[in-house]
Amino acid sequence: MHIMEGYLPLTWCIVWFVISFIIVAFGIYQIKKITDENPESKALLAVSGAFMFILSSLKLPSVTGSCSHPCGNGLGAALFGPAVTSVLATIVLLFQAILLAHGGLTTLGANIFSMGIVGPFAAWIVYKCLTKVNISSTIAIFFAAFLGDLLTYVATSFQLAIAFPAPTFGAALGKFLAIFAVTQVPLAIGEAILTVIIWDRLKAYKPKLLTKLGALNPNGE
Repeated sequence: MHIMEGYLPLTWCIVWFVISFIIVAFGIYQIKKITDENPESKALLAVSGAFMFILSSLKLPSVTGSCSHPCGNGLGAALFGPAVTSVLATIVLLFQAILLAHGGLTTLGANIFSMGIVGPFAAWIVYKCLTKVNISSTIAIFFAAFLGDLLTYVATSFQLAIAFPAPTFGAALGKFLAIFAVTQVPLAIGEAILTVIIWDRLKAYKPKLLTKLGALNPNGE
């Protein structure tokens, strides 16, 4: 789940908002640069944002009694990088907070940090490292999407443990990881499979654009 409205102390709301704002501002600059150089990438940018919105809007119950959802942040990270994905996540989270009562405005910075920065950065690193050693992009996007989703929830667990370190930070972190991160594993696998399906369609229909964006090698892999 996103960290809900009013759940974080004011100080931590401000801290996460400031940190996230810096990355999002750079992401806006990156979007302008990318779309100026490749105007045809605008449609792909919209697809990445829509994919994230749909997946992260699905509230699914978990076995621990919490409410969880996929994130959809691995696709955008592999295509455009983590900074651009942070902008997409900001738009998604803002719409969800206002229209779907999902997350909140006071906790927007914290949710951007986990779903729009930590998750996408992890996904981007994994994708780039695997493709650099000539692993197929299909396999690379699977692990990128899986870890992007999972580490979003790991980051959320750390954020909550920092804000509520009772009785200790370690004990709080263990509790939040058990509630959020462990139960996210099957959802992360499902998201990874779905991302692979979308990815293979993009490779089939837009290989030249993906190569221009640096998401594919010149040989299409």
